[in-house]
Amino acid sequence: MSSFVRSLAHCLVAPLSLAFILSAAPLAAHEDHDHGAPPATVATADSPRVALHSDAYELVGILRGGRLTLFLDRYAGNAPVTDAGVVVTIGTGAEVAATPTPDMTYLVSSDQLVGTGPLELVFAITHPQGDDLLIGTLERPATPAASASDAASAARPKLQAATLPVAGKQLPVLYLASGGALAFGLLLGVGLRSARPAVPTIGLVVLLLIAGIGIASAHEGHDHGEAAKAAPPAGDTPRRLPDGSVFAPKPTQRLLDVRTQVTTTEEARKTVALIGRVIADPNRSGQVQSITGGRIVAPESGLPRLGQLVRRGDVLASVEQAVPQADRTTIAERVGEIEQQIAMVEAKLKRSRSLAERAIAPQSQVVDAEIELAGLMRRREIVGRIRIEPEVLRAPLDGVVSAVRVVAGQVVGSQDILFQIVDPAGLWVEALSYGDVDLSQLDGASALLPGGKPLKLFFRGVGRALQQQATLVHFAVEDAPATVAIGQPVRVTAHNGASVSGIILPRDAVVRGGNGEALVWRHTDPERFEPRPVRTEPFDATRLVIRAGVAPGERIVVRGAEHLNQIR
Repeated sequence: MSSFVRSLAHCLVAPLSLAFILSAAPLAAHEDHDHGAPPATVATADSPRVALHSDAYELVGILRGGRLTLFLDRYAGNAPVTDAGVVVTIGTGAEVAATPTPDMTYLVSSDQLVGTGPLELVFAITHPQGDDLLIGTLERPATPAASASDAASAARPKLQAATLPVAGKQLPVLYLASGGALAFGLLLGVGLRSARPAVPTIGLVVLLLIAGIGIASAHEGHDHGEAAKAAPPAGDTPRRLPDGSVFAPKPTQRLLDVRTQVTTTEEARKTVALIGRVIADPNRSGQVQSITGGRIVAPESGLPRLGQLVRRGDVLASVEQAVPQADRTTIAERVGEIEQQIAMVEAKLKRSRSLAERAIAPQSQVVDAEIELAGLMRRREIVGRIRIEPEVLRAPLDGVVSAVRVVAGQVVGSQDILFQIVDPAGLWVEALSYGDVDLSQLDGASALLPGGKPLKLFFRGVGRALQQQATLVHFAVEDAPATVAIGQPVRVTAHNGASVSGIILPRDAVVRGGNGEALVWRHTDPERFEPRPVRTEPFDATRLVIRAGVAPGERIVVRGAEHLNQIR
């Protein structure tokens, strides 16, 4: 009896254990229950759009909320066209006139825009600079876009009980597995009644237990392994595409003020780049210094200020001469001698006049005495003036005060530069040339200020003596702006050499890629831009010559390229 009980216990151990494991699966994950929170972010798909272009215009229409927003630009320059007349023919229906909006777009409202499937559109554009006709198809979504809540609910993984078809019915796999385990348990019990249990039977039981765990952990409609990594749908925002190009919607292009230029082959001359600084024209600038030195005395109107306009001869300041004590003693002695001589001449003149009145002495003695007295009095006046009269400092020319290095009461020397007067219209650029360049053929020069403002230059001359191992080159600035300052550093580009053929673009069109190479952005489609590596040479202060990488007739971004380069 005891042996029969043991056999029965062995027979029930395996099926009961497996039934317990399998029954735990519905408790861990059953139908309509998920294992975690749904994803928080649901991307929005691109809005339906139509993109067209001709040799004159480029048009992009974006459908939002049953209304079509039109972006109309020039094809060559990508500049918005805001004063055109646009009439849209929707399918086979009537014509609808587009309404201009304050944000430089056109708005089309029609019930025919609502629906699904492709819709043919014909755009009739009228403008004083040329009319055009564009035809395209608007691909509307087949079904309305799911809401964020529906998408989140659909994203939740659901676990359902696995079933198998048996006699036209869906029989749960869990019950089939339990029945199979019971049968194998009975076989196992029979085997255990023998003195040496069969090892293969035990192995089958273990495999069955592992299979039961697999059914409980992964069944139909759910997988606990690594989830499939599907890229979310991209939104209607600027982004970098997998091939390296950039998708920039028309609203973004308007915001970044993107402008393009159709490349053409032009004649260009080789250039040489020089480093220089702004100086004053020697013939239209001056410095004010004291001859003897002394103490500064401000005039009644005060010392001149920086930027003040002055005229030639205007009093800028006065200098009280510093007379040493020994010189003062000498001057005093000299004044005493002169005054003594004046007293003697006055007495002599008095006697001469008395004798001349009585005809005893000639009248010429009176005249000689008067002349001598006038000379002595003049000498006394000059000596006294030297002792007390200050030195007056005056403006040497008409211009603007560009430097003031004194204050009232300051003691200055004879070599100190007190004031600097500059004519704002007379500025030069002094450049340094370190290379073996024929500077006698320089022409068409220009300079670039640190802020990016260009200066037009004219060649003035070349120095024949080296200074700091460089040759000095002088250029005159034409129409110098008021912001240019003396001593400001500039970069000079001058033409020198034979003419060559090439594509000329603004310097702002060339940007640096992630690997440091120079590249430009090519406008391939209305809302797509493609990077192009290029090889360049300087042309002038604001332009470059493209030697390789760009062909004639391509649209290249000349403004806003730096912003496109930052889109990721």
